[in-house]
Order: sequence, then structure tokens, then C-alpha cells
Amino acid sequence: MTVNTPGLRPDRRGIVARLLGSNSSLTGVRRSSHSGASSKERPSFKWPPLPIEGSDAEGQPLAIARPHGPDLQPLGGRPKRGLDLAVASTALVLALPLMAVVALLIKVITGGPVLFVHRRIGFNGTPFDCYKFRTMAENADQVLEEYLACNPRAAEEWRETQKLKNDPRTTLLGQMLRKSSLDELPQLINIIRGEMSCVGPRPIVAGEMSRYGAVAYEYLKTRPGLTGLWQISGRNDIDYASRVALDAQYVRNWSIWTDLIILAKTAYAVMRFDEAS
Repeated sequence: MTVNTPGLRPDRRGIVARLLGSNSSLTGVRRSSHSGASSKERPSFKWPPLPIEGSDAEGQPLAIARPHGPDLQPLGGRPKRGLDLAVASTALVLALPLMAVVALLIKVITGGPVLFVHRRIGFNGTPFDCYKFRTMAENADQVLEEYLACNPRAAEEWRETQKLKNDPRTTLLGQMLRKSSLDELPQLINIIRGEMSCVGPRPIVAGEMSRYGAVAYEYLKTRPGLTGLWQISGRNDIDYASRVALDAQYVRNWSIWTDLIILAKTAYAVMRFDEAS
């Protein structure tokens, strides 16, 4: 698959091509996620299978390969970390009044907890608590289970993308927060704590690691991101396999300039409510 794949919106193909380079192809990434990466794609150090908390789609205990070593550092090292701290600290200070208003609205309108805390997989397979403003009903798991049981098409959509365009769990206020991406502002705290980066693959749960196949180690090389290639490439308009391919290509072609470009493009994408996740 290339940047010309039908999975990408036409107005986003040029963005991805410029960021990844004119010779970059997603074909190898998508194929390797099913049949295994070539020897040239594998890292020079060993990646032994180590347990990661969670289970796969069949409910079996999950164990995947992850990087290790005394000198192992997240993708980008100090330059990327410096950018993260500068951007996240500034954004958090500017966004605090707005975050306080959002928290008050959630508490008054829906009641219950303000934050949704979910266990995700971070750099080197380390689990961490990812923060978001709560956009769902308090009994979201029960609502989802009942909805999928009664709607085969929705169940298939969930299996393929781990998302629902018409999610019955989401409250009216939650829909507004998602459309504006305000629900993700608490992840600025994750960035400052060093659990996430401003730019990178979206944080996933343990059960999703099996969907990355042979390129799972690409995900584990870096901190998950608040934004990334997926967000500026159509978000809900691309399938999960394309998202995996974009994540792998981002890691393989990383530069500080790529991060700066993605951050600039994200500001525009956030204003396009039709592209919200």
C-alpha cells in the first residue's frame, strides 16, 4: 500500500507523501504485519518475548517481543523530550482555564468522575494510566456489550477498528468534547510525566498489540503520542491496518522537523470537526 491507497483521503495523501518522503511505501509495513518483517527490518539487538499485562482477541495471555537494554532510550532521545516538555508545559498553562470549565460541565451535567483513566501500553511495553476527560456513561462497558450483542454490523465495525461511528456509550457532552478533541487535553499531564509524547503512535491497550504483528517493536520504540500521522491523515477515514502502517513509517522516518510539521498540521485538523476521532 502506498500513499495513493484508497484508505487515505485524497486531500491527505500529499501530506503523508511529504512527511514520509516520495520513495516511502506502506506496502512492506502492511505486509509485514501479517507475514513477518524481513531481516533488514529487524533491530540488531535481541527482542525476547516478555509478558505484557492483558490478553489478545481470543482472551489468551499476551506476550510480545519488546526492546530492552541498559542504554535503550525512547525514539528521538533528548531533542524530542525537550520539544515535548516545551510544547506540553506551554499548552497546559494556556489550557488550564478551559480544562477547569470542561471539568465543571462534566460534573454538573453528567455527574460521576471527571476523568477517564485507562491502562495503555507505552515505551518498551511499560503500562501506564492514560488520562482523558470522561465522555461516556458510567456503565459504558455494559452499554457496549449489550449494543454489540444486538447489532452484528456494529460488532464487525468494532472488531475491525476498535471504534464505533455511532457509539451508544458517548454522552451528548462527550460528543462535543470528542468533536473538538478537548477530551484529550488531560494527556498533556501524561506527556509532562514522560509517559507520552506530543507526537507518536496513539496509545493502545494490550489486546491491540497483536494487531501490529511483526512491526509491534516499532510501536514499542517510542512513547505514544497525543497526535501523529493518523490524526492528520483522515483519522476515522482510514482502517486499522493503515493506521498501523502509518505508525511504523513515522518511527522509521522520524525527525524533529517531522514532529514540528505534524504539530502544525494537528492544529488545523482539530478545527475540522468532521475529522475528529
